[in-house]
Amino acid sequence: MNLLESVEQTLGTALGRGSAVWPPSHLSLALQGGGSFGAFTWGVLDRLLESGDVDFDTVSGTSAGAVNAVLLADGLAAGGRDGAREKLTHFWERLSRNAAFGPFGSTAHFAPGGAAGTFSAWARLLSPYQYNPLDVNPLRTLLNEEIDFERLKVSSPIRLLIAATRVSDGRARIFANAEINADVVLASSCLPLFHHAVTIDDIAYWDGGYSANPPLVDLVSASQATDLLVVRITPMLSAETPTSSREILRRLDQITFNASLQTELETLERQIDRSQKLSGLLSSESRKLRRLAIHQISAEEAFDGLADANATNLDWNFLTTLRDHGRAAAAAWLAGKKSNNVVPHAAAPLEASYAP
Repeated sequence: MNLLESVEQTLGTALGRGSAVWPPSHLSLALQGGGSFGAFTWGVLDRLLESGDVDFDTVSGTSAGAVNAVLLADGLAAGGRDGAREKLTHFWERLSRNAAFGPFGSTAHFAPGGAAGTFSAWARLLSPYQYNPLDVNPLRTLLNEEIDFERLKVSSPIRLLIAATRVSDGRARIFANAEINADVVLASSCLPLFHHAVTIDDIAYWDGGYSANPPLVDLVSASQATDLLVVRITPMLSAETPTSSREILRRLDQITFNASLQTELETLERQIDRSQKLSGLLSSESRKLRRLAIHQISAEEAFDGLADANATNLDWNFLTTLRDHGRAAAAAWLAGKKSNNVVPHAAAPLEASYAP
């Protein structure tokens, strides 16, 4: 080992990662999309809010993750931690009740994995411009009734980053607080087989899960926290090769909606590796990356059978079961030792996930 390599290794060891105490008092969140599996994230947030030990810096979200992110921010702005918990619960209760009205009454169609359902099999033969010419989407009404978007623009206690995918080039656009309204959340949640593309400033958008599920690199750049918690809810692994049409479609959706997250994790890993070099000492971005600790809570590891579940299922018993598993996973994460949760390289989360 030459002198330069020795200095770089010493610096990397000495700097440490994340908060010096556990649990970290200052945390950024990355909330993945996954339809009704977002109830697991509801549970994670509920337990973190209940603990009172963690304050949030910046939250990124896509699709169901975007919905949970804006509910969290608006609830905190309106009534603090208790207000956020109440808002999350009330929204998911209403979401479940609305599901009883059928395909156009259900708001579950922002769900990756929804292609496995019978309605979506029909949707593959007809476009939403044919079977839903008026672009009926009850989620718009629900969002506008539950969230004060003007309050988010001026008094949100946390920074928000919401991802949607530009139809024209397939690239992600990341919307910040001042830009976020119901259309932005709908764009982030827009599965093209179920809904018309959402147009914002004359640009058409589809679900953010195709390009950033959720945004990570932008989150790290925007956040001041040294700890980042990724809440993953779209199943990553498959025990068996699917053979039926329904199983194949579900698995394709799962792979598609995890691909962007894997890409961003690999990008962060490369950036973290470069930040350890002596040449990166003068860069503020490199200093931030050297301190960064990436953690994850995985619904797949906490909830048996998630890969075979239906992400459009809004039955209240199913949602509350997911919520309870999310709460338990968050409680275990909060109680865990830092050494068990820090992901020193971004490609490692599958092995380093923390679940009860």
